[in-house]
Amino acid sequence: MSRLYPAQEEPSEKQPDGSMPDPKLAHVREQWKYSSPLIACSFDPGGKYVFASAEDNSVQRWDLESSAITPFAAHDSWVRDMTFLADGQTLVTVGSDDQMIWWPVAAENPKPLKTIQAHKGWIRTVSISPDGTLLATGGNDNLVKIWNTTDGTCLHELAGHDSNVYSTLFHPEGQFLVSGDLSGQVRQWEISSGKFVRAFDASALHTYNGGQQVHYGGVRSIALSPDLKYMACSGLHKATNPLGAVSEPLVLLFDWESQELLRSHVTSDVRGIGWSVYYLADGTLMGLSGGGGGGFLLFWKPDEDKDFFKFKLPNIARDLALHPNGLQVATTHFDRHLRISHMTPKPPEKEDKKSG
Repeated sequence: MSRLYPAQEEPSEKQPDGSMPDPKLAHVREQWKYSSPLIACSFDPGGKYVFASAEDNSVQRWDLESSAITPFAAHDSWVRDMTFLADGQTLVTVGSDDQMIWWPVAAENPKPLKTIQAHKGWIRTVSISPDGTLLATGGNDNLVKIWNTTDGTCLHELAGHDSNVYSTLFHPEGQFLVSGDLSGQVRQWEISSGKFVRAFDASALHTYNGGQQVHYGGVRSIALSPDLKYMACSGLHKATNPLGAVSEPLVLLFDWESQELLRSHVTSDVRGIGWSVYYLADGTLMGLSGGGGGGFLLFWKPDEDKDFFKFKLPNIARDLALHPNGLQVATTHFDRHLRISHMTPKPPEKEDKKSG
């Protein structure tokens, strides 16, 4: 899982109103309750809406100003990831039903624009290229596929992963794609030819439990630093009981040029999985942990192993999205809530928006 929208600049450290993201000011300011536990989430590139998928197989759109909610219903199973095309008006969702679906972002009564059977088995990740012309998907068939966004043609089928593909990310300079899998391998591909370039060893994010005979963990999310010098991969380690979700979040930091593992970002007193990872504009690394220990936003400095701040969320968290302004984050939760946390001072004498 990863997020990069076409023609979207990195959020500036300082916003037009003078606001700067400060993790230590994080607080939940808005929350909405749905009828089913929520899974994946994403802001649209314009920052007007936040979308979240649910265990009833739908995707829901919340208007951030009015709190109005609109359903997007066509998938036959859970939607695992989503992204947006270059026009900012088209949403693309992928699910456990093998389907990739195009949607009109702002329609009052949204219906699918295009539906493609994209993989055999679950599709776990979708990402958009910097120029908006390509989509990349990955799934339980161990394949990565590159698609033309205009007509949905599959341009490349990339084989080489030996386990489920969990995450994809286009390099912002447009030449390469990276993909991460269950076994902890991150593969770099040349986009134009579809050729394999090199692999990063993130196997510390993989666990095999012989007693339970289960592989667990994997590269759940990938992010590149604003200066493009570092690649961060999130997941878990210390999984003493994988089926019971007894593990700790872990983020591995690689040097992009040398492939050297520079740092293992850890945290204390938190049990869960590192579901998502993002870079803030100043190079601070932000991750989401969710699992047996609840939900946390975690923050690391690039030159320190241990987190410098953690913000406890009200419930088990499952996904994280950063608003285009760089000041707000959306999180989905098992308790059926979508929550918006702000990394700015609380407004004076203003009650939090709540429904449900």
